Amino acid sequence: MTSRALLALLVVAVPAASALLLAVAPRRVVRPLGLALSLPVGGLALALSALALAEPGSPQAHAWWAVDAAGGLLLGVVGLVGLGSVLVSPAFLDGVRGSLFSGPRGERGYFAVLYAFWALLLAVPLAGNLGQAWLLVEATTAASALLVGFSGKPRALEAGWKYLILTSLGLGVALLGIVLLAAGVPGGGLSGLSWHELGRFSAGGDRAVVGYVLLLAGLAAKVGWAPVHNWLPDAHSEAPPPVSALLSAALLPAVLLVAWRSEQALTPVVGKPTAGGLLVAFGLASLAVSVPFLWRSLAWKRLLAYSSLEHMGVIALGIGFATPLALAGVAVHVAGHALAKALGFYAATPLLDHDPRASRRAPAGVARQQRALGATLGISLGALAALPPSPLFVSEVLIVAGGFQAGRPWAAAATALLLALGFLGLAHALLETTVGEPRRRPTATVRLRSLAPVSVAATLLLAALSAAALWLPGSGIVAALVRGLA
Repeated sequence: MTSRALLALLVVAVPAASALLLAVAPRRVVRPLGLALSLPVGGLALALSALALAEPGSPQAHAWWAVDAAGGLLLGVVGLVGLGSVLVSPAFLDGVRGSLFSGPRGERGYFAVLYAFWALLLAVPLAGNLGQAWLLVEATTAASALLVGFSGKPRALEAGWKYLILTSLGLGVALLGIVLLAAGVPGGGLSGLSWHELGRFSAGGDRAVVGYVLLLAGLAAKVGWAPVHNWLPDAHSEAPPPVSALLSAALLPAVLLVAWRSEQALTPVVGKPTAGGLLVAFGLASLAVSVPFLWRSLAWKRLLAYSSLEHMGVIALGIGFATPLALAGVAVHVAGHALAKALGFYAATPLLDHDPRASRRAPAGVARQQRALGATLGISLGALAALPPSPLFVSEVLIVAGGFQAGRPWAAAATALLLALGFLGLAHALLETTVGEPRRRPTATVRLRSLAPVSVAATLLLAALSAAALWLPGSGIVAALVRGLA
C-alpha cells in the first residue's frame, strides 16, 4: 500500500471511528474528547493535501480512490474548516438552551453527527468513481440535515426538511444521468463510472449530452447554483454557526469538485463547448441571481448564504473557462472563500451574544461597540467582497482574464460587470456592519473565546494566500489542474 493510499484510508477512517466513539462516550468526556480528536483528523487531511500538492504531476486514480491536485486542494480546505468548526463548537454549545437531541444527549449527538459529516466530506474528494461520489454526497445530506435542524426550533426544522427534500430531488436527477452514462460505457457497472472510463462512453454523443446535463443539473441543487439554490439561505441561516461554515466552505466546493471531475472526464465525449458552456451558464445565472440579494439589508448569516451563491458561481465560471489563468483563479478562490466564509460564520456566535436580533436583521456599527468582533466581521466581509488585497480580488481578476483567454469575451465581460455589482452590495454591507450607526445600546465586551485564535490564524492565512496567488498561475499545480486525473 502506497503512502497516499494509507493516508487516504486514515483520512476517512479516523473521523468515522471518532464519530462512533463520541456517540457512546460518557457525557463528561464528550467535549474534551471531541476537541482532542479534531487534531489528528485535521492533521491527517492536511498531510495528504500537502503530499498531493507537493507532487501535483503524479496523480493517482484507482477504482475506489483518487488523489490529485484538485482533490488535495479540497482535502486541505475540508480538513482546515472542519478543524475550526470543532474548535469553536464549545462557544456555540455554551449558549444552547434546547436541541433536537433532547436532554444530556444534545452535546453527544452534536459531536457524533458533526464528525460523521466531516468524515463524509473528507471522503468525497477521494472518491475514485462517479457512482461512489454520488453515494457519498447523498450521505452528507442525511448527516447535515440533522445538524441544520439541531436547535429543534420550527424555523430550523423547516429549513432542514427543505434542504433534505430539495437536494435529494436534485441528486435523484443526477442519478438518472449517472444511469444513462453507465449504460453507455463499455462493460457498464460501477467500474465504468471511474473517472478514466467515463471518457470511453460509446453510446452516442447525444445520449452523453443528455446524461451530462442531467448530472450537472442534479448536482447544481447540492452546490447551490441558481436557479436551484432555494434551500441555501434558509439552511445556512438556521444551522449552528460551525455547521454553516462546513456547509458553505466545505460541502459546496466538495460537490462542485464532483461536477468538475465529471466535466473533465466527459469533455472528449460531449465536446468542450458543451462541457464548459453549461458550467459557464450556471455560473452567470448564479452571479446574476445573487446580486439583488447582496444589495439588500440582510441578517448576517443570510447575507453570507447569498454570498455563497455568488462565489460558487465564480468558481463554476473558472472551471468552465478551463484555461490556466482561470484554473489558477479557481484554486485561489476555493481556498480564499473557505477561509473568509468560515471566519464569518464562526463570528456569528459572539455576534448573536452582542445582538440577538442579528439573527433576523442586519447588524450595524458593531466595530463602534465591540472592536475585536467588528474587526473579525470586517475581515470576513472585506475578503468576500474581493476588496484588495483579498486573495479573492486576485482570483476574480484571474478568472475574468481566463475567460478572455478562453475566447469567451462576452461571458468574461458579463462576469466582470456582475462581480462589480456584487462588490458594491457587499462593500455597503461592510461599511454598515462595522462603522454604521448602531441600532442598540452598548453592551459589556463580548468575549471572543475560541474565536480569537481562529480569527488570527484565518487572517494570516488569507494574507499568505494573497501572496501565493501571484505565484500560482505558472506553477505545476495549475498544470495539474488543467490535466485533471489524466
